[in-house]
Amino acid sequence: MRGAQSAKWVAMAAVVALAATACGGGGDKGDSKAAVDPNGVYTYDDVEPQNPLIPTNTNEVGGHYILANLFRGLVGYDVKGNLVNQVAQSVESPDNQNFTVKLKPGWKFHNGEEVTSNSFVDAWNWAANVKNAQLNSSWFADIEGYDEVHPEKGDPKADKMSGLKVKSPTEFTIKLSHPVSTFKDRLFYDAFYPLPKAFFKDPKKFGEAPIGNGPYEVDGKWEHKVQFKVKKYAGYKGTDKPKNGGITFKFYNKEESAYNDLVSDKLDIMYQVPPSAVNVYKTDLGDRSVDQMYGGNTAIAFPMYDKAWGKPEKAKVRQGLSMAIDRETIAKTALKGSKDAADGWTPKVVDGYKPNACGEYCKFNPSKAKQLIKEGGGVPGGKMTIAYNADGGNKEWSEAVCNDIKQNAGVPCVAEPRATFQQLRTEITDKKMNSAFRMAWVQDFPNISNFISEQYRTGAGANDSGFSDKKLDKLMEEADKAKTIEESNKLYAEAEAKLKDTMPSIPLFFDHTNAGYSKNVQNVKFDTFRQAIWTEVEVKK
Repeated sequence: MRGAQSAKWVAMAAVVALAATACGGGGDKGDSKAAVDPNGVYTYDDVEPQNPLIPTNTNEVGGHYILANLFRGLVGYDVKGNLVNQVAQSVESPDNQNFTVKLKPGWKFHNGEEVTSNSFVDAWNWAANVKNAQLNSSWFADIEGYDEVHPEKGDPKADKMSGLKVKSPTEFTIKLSHPVSTFKDRLFYDAFYPLPKAFFKDPKKFGEAPIGNGPYEVDGKWEHKVQFKVKKYAGYKGTDKPKNGGITFKFYNKEESAYNDLVSDKLDIMYQVPPSAVNVYKTDLGDRSVDQMYGGNTAIAFPMYDKAWGKPEKAKVRQGLSMAIDRETIAKTALKGSKDAADGWTPKVVDGYKPNACGEYCKFNPSKAKQLIKEGGGVPGGKMTIAYNADGGNKEWSEAVCNDIKQNAGVPCVAEPRATFQQLRTEITDKKMNSAFRMAWVQDFPNISNFISEQYRTGAGANDSGFSDKKLDKLMEEADKAKTIEESNKLYAEAEAKLKDTMPSIPLFFDHTNAGYSKNVQNVKFDTFRQAIWTEVEVKK
């Protein structure tokens, strides 16, 4: 998801799994199951969302986890990672440029309004309009007419994208400005959710209590910085009907506090235990612990919009800093094996991954590190900082990376915490960074393009560093026009390999789901998006 987790930017060191969503793990490992309360409510670890809960303006996990339960889009992924239809009866295209979408009948929003073609088309047109300043507007950039509603400068020349046509309440067409082999996969992302008429009447009010079409609906008022409750929606038409009565998303400022609640059965599911608990959580939780790779990574990015860091010669400095970091040792010591050393920007479990995309620059070499930093004219200001959010278990690796940079490259480095994920994301989104900052991404859909295009294409919604490389943009455009996903993956792999030439970010780790759950719940499984399959969770009587 794009981010703060659009892909989603993640708080811990986030796209919804259906009753069966992407490949999962965990579960009860053969234990006999207890009696279940079908109306039982369970608690889930989360952070306060950055923004009001509007799908096209949410690109971080805090808000995404809630929206992913309130909404369903056209398509999703099954337990084997295959793309399946949700609201869509069919999404067909003869050429990856012209698509015909037919909807299943009977789907309704939580207020009783029918989900129709206009529910999608109107939502997408509104989101794409530059006047509405939506974080995820670039997800619609491939649709014909996007440049008319979202020009690079000035006011829009139209209020609707010409590539969207409503044929009937249950059928509409999409025309892209060029073929995109993965476009149907991209329809899985939050930005493509439908919206009811109530949204357009008062978006601000809607953001506090969204009206969706998913398996859960809002239950009461959003208690900011405390929790957000959802309950089972009786009129839900999807196949993944909840096996529980609802979810309470609890917002924690310290993951250690969440973990203490987990082991004392005051919190039911924690999707990522803090680094301080990695050595003990399997002992503390036993069969209720989970350890598996997922489609996520951790990196440090640089403000390429900054005059000093944006200079071409600073690419060598970033390459040198990368070579000063001993990823393998940090992964084994500070992170206690909870992450793997990264060799590129795309995780190993993601379709299109190619080994060693980062080449020599992700390999530990202190002498070469010093040489490159010197050739690049040194770190701007003679020192650097790494900004991270203190509420997400990032202190250990941030300080370890800084220590490596100090010891192996001779560059003064300080890990600078921000109190909350929300605070850090706001500074990043507002382009207020002047040195390195933590960047962690969870796939919006399991393909290499999501890790490269969404973060490094010029103007992309999750391009937090302000990076721009026209040659790379052209290569990604060629990848999108490929006739097959295999051909597209090959071209995106070439684009990924070229990132090392400019190094707008430094890949650090491929992430694991180190999760756990309480004695109050069972049938807990996690997908490759690092999410519990929420509807499948059973609450014990």
